[in-house]
Amino acid sequence: MKKDISIIMGSINDKDIMTKAFLLLDKFEIGYEKKIISAHRALDSLCDYVDTLEIRGFKVIIAAAGGAAALPGVIAAMTVLPVIGVPIKSASFNGIDSLLSIVQMPAGVPVATVAVNGATNAAVLAVQMLALFNPDIENKLRLYKEDIKTASLKSGKDL
Repeated sequence: MKKDISIIMGSINDKDIMTKAFLLLDKFEIGYEKKIISAHRALDSLCDYVDTLEIRGFKVIIAAAGGAAALPGVIAAMTVLPVIGVPIKSASFNGIDSLLSIVQMPAGVPVATVAVNGATNAAVLAVQMLALFNPDIENKLRLYKEDIKTASLKSGKDL
């Protein structure tokens, strides 16, 4: 299966949260690659890896990090591929530190940012980006959206 999405986590601790993204991409049958590379501890390795993504045909990057959460921004500075940041809940500030670190990027270096621990929405956003150029993915996305709408209506109760 062709891999369109790279998922990069700053720490092995991010994997439990990011499993939600893996499951959604599996549901859509979209190929992805997952790596754990710290922007602070392994910057050279991160640079080497990101440098290969465009050449290898990747279309979107999802980057998850907690605390200082430099990973998504560092990646966005190195590539023209869209980067979706997932702030991971931290022990010190409940993930608000991660959210602010990721969302406050300088002009010209955007990172699309989802909610703290928002791995599912990061995957959906990546799918939406791919759907712009792939009718099969677009059709699956429309069905997915209809399914979640139907499930929401079924779970609603009269007050």
